[in-house]
Amino acid sequence: MRDPEFIYTYVRHKDEQDLCKLEMRAFFGFDAPSNVLKSTVEINPSRSPFMKERLDILYEDTSLEGLQEQVGQLEIEDKTFRVVCLNTTELDTTKKIGHAERRKIEREIGLRIQGEPDLDNPELVFGIVLLGNTWYFGQYVESEAIWFQHQQKPHMYSTALSTRVARAVANIAAPQPEGIQVIDPCCGIGTVLVEALSMGIDIVGRDINPLVVLGSRKNIAYFGLEGNVTIGPIADVVDHYDVAIIDMPYNLFTHITPEGQLDILKEARRFAKKVIVVTIDTIDHLVADAGFGITDRCIAKKGTFSRQILICE
Repeated sequence: MRDPEFIYTYVRHKDEQDLCKLEMRAFFGFDAPSNVLKSTVEINPSRSPFMKERLDILYEDTSLEGLQEQVGQLEIEDKTFRVVCLNTTELDTTKKIGHAERRKIEREIGLRIQGEPDLDNPELVFGIVLLGNTWYFGQYVESEAIWFQHQQKPHMYSTALSTRVARAVANIAAPQPEGIQVIDPCCGIGTVLVEALSMGIDIVGRDINPLVVLGSRKNIAYFGLEGNVTIGPIADVVDHYDVAIIDMPYNLFTHITPEGQLDILKEARRFAKKVIVVTIDTIDHLVADAGFGITDRCIAKKGTFSRQILICE
């Protein structure tokens, strides 16, 4: 019996393509140049700020008629269901299927399923998609934009990471979070902490500024999450972690020097096996001086403003 396969579709702005691909590589070990990806790795699509949906493949065929025959074998007992066609936009080289044709396909597939259709509140949702010359059918999982719910926090400042970038960074740090311990030792107001905690990542925060630690704790509690955020310099971290996330201090009141950046990296090298660095400066030489190698990287853009995201091991 072959491994289960999944199809993911993506929605991303052109400024986000580089970051999206780095997140893909973290999740799947490769990236896709288009807006659709197929893999044997199962990821909850709500984790990614770029994933639109996931199809858990049950059947595939080179013809719609052949797929219908296979769907007729599906047993769902007495559960209610509906079918959605994913070809609402161009997927890689496959053209969009028009609304009327999609509805027709959904009806034809639905007629083969032994169950009760329910378009409003079905117990099961199935999807069908044409990619190239192959039709795929399976269970459908739609992404929920959880990151969007975190945009408005009680405590914010303008130079903090956006929730989309913060969520992607957390995924890059811990794509398979089970058994992984993470620290954000310069956590600021906790944008990364909120995203990571909302995905069940085992992460703790720390910051030298008591005021921002207080803000971080309030932001975490505001969304009904629980997380540990302590006050103190990175030099005082004594426990060891699988990965650290370091958004290099940057705002109108923090003018960190290259020496200060190197100190942070050296401290992180002491207690973390891997470090995800977010920086507005090119600090490759500092990363090397701290004893790390850069294994992957991307540029996260927002208009004319860019941040580099480095995976250091």
